[in-house]
Amino acid sequence: MSDITASCGCGQLRVSVREAAPTRVSVCHCLACKKRTGSAFSVQARWPDDSVTVEGRSSVHVRIAESGNPADFHFCPECGATVFFQTVNLPGMTAIPLGALDDPFAFAPTITVFEDRRNPWVEIVGTEIERYD
Repeated sequence: MSDITASCGCGQLRVSVREAAPTRVSVCHCLACKKRTGSAFSVQARWPDDSVTVEGRSSVHVRIAESGNPADFHFCPECGATVFFQTVNLPGMTAIPLGALDDPFAFAPTITVFEDRRNPWVEIVGTEIERYD
């Protein structure tokens, strides 16, 4: 498998990952993620920081998650798309939203968190999915 790549909407901010398999792919239903994505949830894959290369300029927004942990969201200053983020609860890891991946179908979630905040019309399916409130 070739490198994993991601980019913003205008292509100015790009990320590449040397390792093919993420260490974690998760869905989050917390209110902060819903607000950030403008959707009913967020989905992201994580890799070790040392396998991630960033090209282009990013602006950073620090957001406090519903868990109380801060997260640094890196977004394109031109088009505003979030391309990657880092959180204190998973140090040494970089998360990339699946929608930013050049192949957004490459990975499926294995963990779903803040299930107690999940919209009742959303169903994350799969027998191997870990679920946490």
